[in-house]
Amino acid sequence: MKPTLMTWFHTIRYLRFKQIYSRLWFKLYYPAPDFTPAPCRRQPVERWQLTCKRTISLLRPWVFRFLNEERELINPQSWQDVHTEKLWLYNLHYFDDLNAMGAEKRTALHREFLMRWVNENPPGAGVGWEPYPTSLRIVNWIKWVLFGNDLDSLFLNSLATQTRWLFRRIEFHLLGNHLFSNAKALVFSGLFFTGPEADNWYSVGMALLEQELSEQILPDGGQFERTPMYHALALEDMLDLLNLLYTFNIVPPLTWKDYIVRMYKWLMAMVHPDGEISFFNDAAMGVAPSLLELKKYGQRLRAIPDNVSLSSKILHLKESGYLRANLGPMLAILDVAPVGPDYLPGHAHADTLSFEISLYEQRLLVNSGTSFYGIGEERLRQRGTAAHNTVIINGQDSSEMWGNFRVARRAQPFDLFIEHSRPSICVRCNHNGYYRLTGRPIHQRCWEISEHQMKITDWIHGPYTQAEARYHIHPDVSISQDDLQKSRLRLTLPSQHHVQLIIEGNWRIEESTWHPSFGISLPNTCLNVSFTDKHVCVTIIWQCL
Repeated sequence: MKPTLMTWFHTIRYLRFKQIYSRLWFKLYYPAPDFTPAPCRRQPVERWQLTCKRTISLLRPWVFRFLNEERELINPQSWQDVHTEKLWLYNLHYFDDLNAMGAEKRTALHREFLMRWVNENPPGAGVGWEPYPTSLRIVNWIKWVLFGNDLDSLFLNSLATQTRWLFRRIEFHLLGNHLFSNAKALVFSGLFFTGPEADNWYSVGMALLEQELSEQILPDGGQFERTPMYHALALEDMLDLLNLLYTFNIVPPLTWKDYIVRMYKWLMAMVHPDGEISFFNDAAMGVAPSLLELKKYGQRLRAIPDNVSLSSKILHLKESGYLRANLGPMLAILDVAPVGPDYLPGHAHADTLSFEISLYEQRLLVNSGTSFYGIGEERLRQRGTAAHNTVIINGQDSSEMWGNFRVARRAQPFDLFIEHSRPSICVRCNHNGYYRLTGRPIHQRCWEISEHQMKITDWIHGPYTQAEARYHIHPDVSISQDDLQKSRLRLTLPSQHHVQLIIEGNWRIEESTWHPSFGISLPNTCLNVSFTDKHVCVTIIWQCL
């Protein structure tokens, strides 16, 4: 959508004053790099524990693969190539490959990589010196050393220069996961080096972490931006920090292990039986470590008990706004959440009252996912309501998505009702995202779930021109129509289990795309059920009675 003055107003009005002030400060104040020699190294006391391993990204000199796209680092200008997606360049500057699978076999190549970065990225200039990639790179360099590699004085001085630069460029204007990453990097450098300057980095970083943990981690354990992908990254951050403090024989704050266990349980609830995350808000596989990797890492640190489990048939993550229902062979994850913190909806999608289903440990209905952060209509489409398993009214998004990471007016769920009377579950909720339209329509959805079926009924309370409920079907699931009963569809899973869809309403099948990872677009089908009255209904049956 093209922003208007009202769009800007409804975007800016949610911001905190600190964000506006800090954005002005960030643009006007540009410090000079500080080349003072690095402080002395602090010697580890305990053994650095094995972390989560990233996928190999440095394939060969100098070919990198990020976001499922290969590019070559040809010359110094390649670090800042304006024709390359910025997120790809960010990944190039992260140095994740230092701690990727089989990294010990590429040590010589990594040293050349470090040398190229120092020689070809002048301090304070270019993408690589933005605070977020600087934060991730600082952590990756230090992890690499703690794992048994050495940095000579050239790189130690560079590491100190980067930390001083970051210390003066903390992202108070963005907050959220960026600010958390800034704080993590300051703590890493503060313990990696010793002396008054390093102690200051450490104390500022720890103070920020204490502040942001209480802000960003909700009581139910969810990271407040409500994206399973960024939540998994935040959990990895906490484990890395715990690992660091143990390595230097620092007693961690008493609350940290509690945060870690709650965050792990939240992620368990938001993962499908295939072990990968659900797709709510910005989410893609292959960016964050998997649930299993995080569990193993947490157990090496004695932070995640072996017996953590989800025993309830229905789990309400109250503060985050998600529900997990697990009956028989069916797992459903329902979204009754706000789009995110009001002042930070950058990774939000217009997916209110959407849901995902797995049956017989295979995904059946899926939100469309996220394939890139670039500028353009495709980014807006993937964030839009039509790319999710929910209702779109008058061709509008339930929350006003615009730009790459902006939201103007946004949907608020209300009147949530949950009833669990064995062996069935009923969940009903409304949202007011379309209240801005003529007639102020309200979308209400009800999920009625038993061990054999799920019935999804949608109502629109108020006038509308046209509306439809959309159901995106996983690419591996085939679809066919019952020749005798036009209101029935048959879905066949890869396991050859069959599922029936009984549809009340006019329907059609259209082609769509699913995006399980950045840079990946897979063809799939979408069932569109049009409203001809005030409600439509779809019943999913996985065991005929």
